[in-house]
Amino acid sequence: MTYETVRGLLQREGIEIDGPSPWDIRVHDRRWYRRVLRDRNLGLGESYMDGWWDCERIDEMICRLLRGGLEEKIRVNIGYLLRLLPAVLFNLQSRARARMIARRHYDLGNDLFFAFLDSYKQYSCGYFRDTDHLDQAQQNKLDLIGRKLNLNAADHLLDIGCGWGGLPRYAAERFGCTVTAVNISREQLGFAREFCRNLPVHFQDRDYRAIEGRFDKIVSVGMFEHVGRKNYRNYMKVARRCLKDDGIFLLHTIGGNTSRMGCDPWVARHIFPNGMLPSTAQIARAVERLFVIEDWHNLGPHYDRTLMAWNANFQTAWPQLKAKYDERFKRMWEYYLLSFAGAFRARAIQLWQIVMTPIGAAQPACRS
Repeated sequence: MTYETVRGLLQREGIEIDGPSPWDIRVHDRRWYRRVLRDRNLGLGESYMDGWWDCERIDEMICRLLRGGLEEKIRVNIGYLLRLLPAVLFNLQSRARARMIARRHYDLGNDLFFAFLDSYKQYSCGYFRDTDHLDQAQQNKLDLIGRKLNLNAADHLLDIGCGWGGLPRYAAERFGCTVTAVNISREQLGFAREFCRNLPVHFQDRDYRAIEGRFDKIVSVGMFEHVGRKNYRNYMKVARRCLKDDGIFLLHTIGGNTSRMGCDPWVARHIFPNGMLPSTAQIARAVERLFVIEDWHNLGPHYDRTLMAWNANFQTAWPQLKAKYDERFKRMWEYYLLSFAGAFRARAIQLWQIVMTPIGAAQPACRS
């Protein structure tokens, strides 16, 4: 009965068990059927890590599942709901817990990330305008951000969550501005300080809630996904406190189509602990009476292409990585990259660049 239920649900989305299409699923362990019915997203991802099934095009399989709304068609059991309860009841992204994401994800090892990233070490969506190459797409993104912020040599830019220092370096080199960059990842900061040596870039190891000073412009790329819904308003208050009255703030974040209380259980357990995707409504509520939203730009399709490029690079680099990372890690990482690509392709999640100014400031020319 379990086999027939799962098979029927998949067939409605054009996915066959042991079928000939690249998005079809090849099942190696019959326990898989009960596991995915019981644990849904978590069971699907963990059973792939365990080698219970394979698929030539995980990205396209996930895209089809999400476009068909399969998640909503599977009955939710009490065990699945209990996994979401902590995010509802507690502030999982409090200051005391903030460094958990750095320890468990961003400090995994620079060798891993640099194996698939571009020369500016951009671990966020590229901008594939007039190019098919990841390196150029990431420079396009950095240039787009700089132009939306109207960066110039007189500016002091605050970068909240600066990664490996690629954006601060680009901003200092290309636009001539001074940059203060804040991060909590030991590995990222160690590399970033060397990467930006002899440039007017200053790094601080601190939580965003502890930022001091006022700045002409503020940027935050790929960090807001770690803030959590209980902290959205406070995050925006920090940004407003740190931004001069005539300044510009650009927020670059993955977002969800609906307001949710927590994160996908598989992603939260294995990739981004305590991560959470904001919705348009949650962001809008958080900025009320603080900022005017000047521009809201959806770059979601570009993230699909970015993730596919990352996975191609990761697969090419795997022979050099496998001495340090085991096969289960490889399957986890490729499932992460490809499932996110499928989610962007299905338009289940988005990538937004949001330009904001303090209430009363002049409107900037923020869209090229």
